[in-house]
Amino acid sequence: MKRILIADDHEAVRSGLRAVLKQRADWEVVAEANDGSKALTAAIESRPHVAIVDFSMPRMTGLEVARRIREYPLQTEVLIFTVHNSGLLAQQAFEAGARAFLVKSDASRLLMTAVDALLAHKQFCTERCRNELNGGSGCIAERHPGLTPREQIVVKLVAEGYSNKGISAILNLSVKTTEAHRAAAMRKLDVSSTAGLVRYAVRAQLVEA
Repeated sequence: MKRILIADDHEAVRSGLRAVLKQRADWEVVAEANDGSKALTAAIESRPHVAIVDFSMPRMTGLEVARRIREYPLQTEVLIFTVHNSGLLAQQAFEAGARAFLVKSDASRLLMTAVDALLAHKQFCTERCRNELNGGSGCIAERHPGLTPREQIVVKLVAEGYSNKGISAILNLSVKTTEAHRAAAMRKLDVSSTAGLVRYAVRAQLVEA
């Protein structure tokens, strides 16, 4: 049996994942967690083959869970699961040690394919995600050398219309930290307004016009 861990702070999401995964008789959900800290503990105790971890959870982000799993190390492949389709988030997920990145809206269609890839120790990312990661002159981080990866994500989310509070919830940051990243990006880009950040995000292809 292939052991799978599910970590998401919403029971409805975990239930939906269980419903998809149970279609395979040789897969078993051996543990669940509703925050990042519990997810890491569950991974250490149950040693699953695959951990499906929400990007944004209380107490510890999915990225930190992935990093810690790699540090132990556990023979667990990590799939970062998120509502946000973003090459920037995918890049951070892979840098943290995850091997798969999946948007929640694609779960019913692609979750089993992603888990199969992980069980074969292969990377999984949708074509849309790969295009954003590798479009233009290459890696997104290399196309925006003046901004840190976190600042790039904040700029992208600002351009998509999210408030500081909304961005903080997505990235599991304090509002003060989000404001600091936003201010740093504005200083580096020499813009003085949200409109300026949006214009930059469109020019830099962080968002579509």
